[in-house]
Amino acid sequence: MSPVSFAASAEAVLAHHRRAGTKLATAESCTGGMIAAALTEIAGSSDVFERGFVTYSNEAKTELLGVPAALIAAHGAVSSEVAAAMATGALARSRADMAVSVTGIAGPGGGSAAKPVGLVYIATARRGGAPAVERHVFPGDRAAIRAATALRALALLLRAPGAA
Repeated sequence: MSPVSFAASAEAVLAHHRRAGTKLATAESCTGGMIAAALTEIAGSSDVFERGFVTYSNEAKTELLGVPAALIAAHGAVSSEVAAAMATGALARSRADMAVSVTGIAGPGGGSAAKPVGLVYIATARRGGAPAVERHVFPGDRAAIRAATALRALALLLRAPGAA
């Protein structure tokens, strides 16, 4: 994705949540902070962006977000269940009103028949609400998968329920 796409998406997200008066948090695994970087690239983003967590390892997901190790063991780090727990964990450990989380297999290795390279789960959660999770299998190389994931996460924040 081009820098213009990221910038335009991030600006739209910030304007949307600024109008709604909502604060955002991110919990990122396969994107390694790309979503937070896109948001904080824009001057004045601190009135909307509350904090970001980069939880690449399973231990980080458990220690920083409170994702139960047993949940990771049962479903794998790349799962709907873990994505949902990451989003709710980001809310529990921040002052944000809404969170987005991403976990996936960006490749080029690490995939399997059940969980191919490009498989990504993206969750959004609003304080007091149940998380919503999307499953995607993005095509391309590592960079393309990570960019598509970050851009989709921004799109979900833009149309997040409960925001004005």
